[in-house]
Amino acid sequence: MVESSARFEELRIPLADPVHGLRDVSAALGTPRWWPTGARVGVVLAHDSGSSFADPLLVQLHQQLTEHRCLSLRFNFPFAEAKKRRPDSPQVLRRTLRAAVEVLARDPAGAPANLFLIGMGLGARTAADLAASRLRVEGLAFLGFPLHPADRPEEAQADPLFRAVSPLLFVQGDRDRHCDPPTLQRLLGRVGAPTALHMIREADHQFRVLKKSGRTPEEVYEEVFAVVESWIQKVVGA
Repeated sequence: MVESSARFEELRIPLADPVHGLRDVSAALGTPRWWPTGARVGVVLAHDSGSSFADPLLVQLHQQLTEHRCLSLRFNFPFAEAKKRRPDSPQVLRRTLRAAVEVLARDPAGAPANLFLIGMGLGARTAADLAASRLRVEGLAFLGFPLHPADRPEEAQADPLFRAVSPLLFVQGDRDRHCDPPTLQRLLGRVGAPTALHMIREADHQFRVLKKSGRTPEEVYEEVFAVVESWIQKVVGA
């Protein structure tokens, strides 16, 4: 059932240590109309290296998940907040994502019982790294997981995936130069955690599709949401 009246608010996430002269970063929190209720699912969405928390796919996914009764948060990494092209160090990225997770738990009475991390590109790898460092999550959804440098599948870096214990969902474009489908499928056969893979037809790493496909960005976003929402419901048993 879809909520007809979710609430969205802008807020600031404090950083443990200043980065680029910043003491906090921008975020947006979506709260379902009736919260806490149901499976009490909380979702934190992390953006890619070439975007920010205003990425159109993340914005739409954030809104739809909130309307489907998920307490949802999207946020900026410091480099995006400071409008820097070079991403922050992995340590800074992990600390910022952990700070975002803590925002959902700031009210013990309304904290989610089931936490999911959803990351695009760099955000996906950061989520995998953080979960591998013993952050308890119910599941990890990767949108365009950067398995290897562009067009170099022989340099695949999958160590965090092998340390995962929570269910993993991979949503990948079949034209993603940073994630060769056959290479990913072979690696998933060695991952101990439960895995699911969904390929988006004619989409690249940013989920852009060719004009000749006849598909609009909105149609792609809807497909991504449908896959993610269905998987979350399956994991929590709702």
